[in-house]
Amino acid sequence: MHFNATEQLRSFIEKKCLKMDRVHDAISKVDVVLEVVKPEVSLNKQARISVTIQGGEVYAEKTCDTFEQAVDDCVEALERQLQKTKEKQREK
Repeated sequence: MHFNATEQLRSFIEKKCLKMDRVHDAISKVDVVLEVVKPEVSLNKQARISVTIQGGEVYAEKTCDTFEQAVDDCVEALERQLQKTKEKQREK
């Protein structure tokens, strides 16, 4: 199903993704894909976010009632992954 994200949703996503810079400073690219997976049912808003960092990539995918919640959950998961990646890089 194709849709156009509202400016409010775009702004929310951008703000959430920018917060990841506080966890890891070597982020070079963030890709966000939003999809309605099963129209007209609950838990049908899916967000997939991949973050390219120096030396690799981290990825999260969540399906929730709203795109905002899905993005929020993805960002939380990605922040944990970025923190672990940063700690591993420090140990080297």
